[in-house]
Amino acid sequence: MSKKILNITSSLKGDASFSIKLSNAILEKLAAEYPESQVKTSDLSKVPSPYLSGLDLAAFYTPADAHTAEQQETIKYSNEAIRDLLEADVIVIGVPMYNFGIPAVLKGWIDQVARAGATFSYADGSPKGLVTNKKVYLSIASGAIFSDGPYKAYDFSEPYLRAVLGFLGMTDITVFRVEGTAIPDFAEGALPKALASVEEYAF
Repeated sequence: MSKKILNITSSLKGDASFSIKLSNAILEKLAAEYPESQVKTSDLSKVPSPYLSGLDLAAFYTPADAHTAEQQETIKYSNEAIRDLLEADVIVIGVPMYNFGIPAVLKGWIDQVARAGATFSYADGSPKGLVTNKKVYLSIASGAIFSDGPYKAYDFSEPYLRAVLGFLGMTDITVFRVEGTAIPDFAEGALPKALASVEEYAF
């Protein structure tokens, strides 16, 4: 069985990035499980999502057949990002933790794909996510340990992503972490431990 996989990366560190290394391990396991899969990678550190402007918002809330030429141009990125999201069966998101949260470029992407009428709706009087039947894998990298212990309350990455992705309809989320990469007693084993967790997971 083939899958369409959308791979979102957001680290500034390129090949040295722990979140990318973890995402690559996830992609390798998915390729082994679904050999004919297609992977589309969007590297937000190299091609950032445009940050929202007043023109974007006006375009979002104007019917397509009433768009001005300027609105048609400004909404292109959002339309393409949403199309990629809706077409994907599996979404892999690399999440380096910056200052307890997600990178600005990843927040920029979320702002472009979280659109009323396109990825969520209030048509029935309550919010309904429209991005359904997706499997999401988060590969979160952090210098400290946030999955447990005294810094757990400072983790605003996983809770936020679970909330916003769930709001859009993506509730089947699995999280892998490479953490403690800046702590001497944990740094050496951080990536091998994370990769082992991917290897042991039944995809």
